[in-house]
Order: sequence, then C-alpha cells, then structure tokens
Amino acid sequence: MTETDPHAAGPHSAAAAPELPAAVLFDMDGTLVDSEKLWTVAMDDYAAAHDGEISDAARASMVGSNMSRSMRLLLADLGMPTEPADVEAAGQWVVARMSEMLSNDLTWRPGAEGALRRVSASGVPVALVTSTIRSLTDIALRTIGTGVFDVTVCGDEVDGRNKPDPEPYLRACRRLGVDPRHCVAVEDSPTGVSSAVAAGCAVLGVACEVPLNPELGCTLRDSLEGIDAVELGSLLRRG
Repeated sequence: MTETDPHAAGPHSAAAAPELPAAVLFDMDGTLVDSEKLWTVAMDDYAAAHDGEISDAARASMVGSNMSRSMRLLLADLGMPTEPADVEAAGQWVVARMSEMLSNDLTWRPGAEGALRRVSASGVPVALVTSTIRSLTDIALRTIGTGVFDVTVCGDEVDGRNKPDPEPYLRACRRLGVDPRHCVAVEDSPTGVSSAVAAGCAVLGVACEVPLNPELGCTLRDSLEGIDAVELGSLLRRG
C-alpha cells in the first residue's frame, strides 16, 4: 500500500486557491453610481442660468475630472472669465445643485451594488477613490453605504494631484498598507484609468459616458454584473 504524502498539493490545497487582490479600489461617478448624468444636469443648469449651452466636447473633457478643472472648462466653454474667484463661484453654484440631486436622484450603475457587496464580503479591503469633493461624496455615501469602504480618498484631499495623476490611487494604497501592484482598480473614464495604471494597479474598465480603449492598459467589460473578488484577482495574473 502506497503511503500518501499529507503535504502533496491537491485540488483543494492552498496552492490551488484563487489569488485575491490585496485591495479593490473603486471610482465613484459613472462606476458605482450613475452620477455623471447628474453632473451633466448641474452643468447644463448653470449654463442655462447664464444664457449659454455647454458643447459636447467640453462635457466629455469634464468626465472623470476634478471640480476646479471642470469649472474652468465650463466657464471657458461659455466664454466667461476663468479667474480663481469666478471658478470658486461657479463651483459653489454647481455644488449646491449637485447636493440636491445626490440626495434625491442617485442610482446605481448596472451590477455595481452587487459587485461592491460581494468584494466587501470576501474580506478584501475596499477603497473609494473619487475626484468628487468630500462634501458631495459624503452625500453619495448615504446611498452607497458609509461602512462598506475601509478608506475613501476624495478629489479635494490629494493636494491638487488629481486624476490622471497617480496620487489618488497611491494615497489609497498607502492608507490601506498595500502594494498597488497587487491591487485592482475599477474605473469608467480614460482619466481615471490613466491614474490607476500610472499607480501600478490592474484596472477593470466599464465605460459610462465616454468610450474606453484597451490600449489605455485596462481590461474592458460591459458592466459590473456578476463581478467578484476572484474575477478581479484574475486581472493580476493577466498583468
């Protein structure tokens, strides 16, 4: 009778276990929640209040961007002054409008709620990495859930180094104590994908308002339906 080696690798051994990410880092607008459309409404309302209309090109340039840059793009597109005081005033107007809509009209992107809950339930650390300012993010978190994230990094908390700079994702990883090369980011915009790739993360891209190209360095999917930590971990092996 042949003696069985208790240390031999088998189908249920640790060696056969799927690789999980060290952390999963989610963008918010257009990725988890359908708030990009709300930004469009707020910008359009501002433009209309000033007898103007935003061009499609300007709006596309704002997707994934931070508040200050978006306000400068908005004002320039409308032919209005872009001095710091003008940018600040426009920002306050848009923030007030967004606060109202985020409180009442926020909806999940397809599959996003289930994906977020599954990843969180797996025990993998979860971060929110968004270009949206803290005050608006906190309103959105009333819908998303304040306790699901181990770390949240907002657009006004990165010392001006907003996406596509890698700092937002690097900061989240530092706060979690993980190596970005072992993490997966989930993004919807070219700006966000560029930020996460530059930080060293594997990236799942699910386009919302603007197209994504795999040449940016991301794996593309039509939605977050069925996504879990195991599938996200498979992106690390592909890299």
